[in-house]
Amino acid sequence: MAPTAQDSKIHEIQQIITYIRSDIESVKHALSYSWNNGIVEGQVNRLKVIKRQMYGRAKFDLLSKKVLYQFV
Repeated sequence: MAPTAQDSKIHEIQQIITYIRSDIESVKHALSYSWNNGIVEGQVNRLKVIKRQMYGRAKFDLLSKKVLYQFV
């Protein structure tokens, strides 16, 4: 019989298995539906990068102009 991930002696693999089992419903949904929120996550990531780049350099008005610039 082939070894399984459960039988692994590697601690990190055992942690991943434990996490997946604790959230098994989300895993099932992710595998069974064709849609995801990748586009939204990408926009959130882009906004966070801009905020990090501008930290302490500008107020909200300049930040909002920089975020909305690509849509003009």
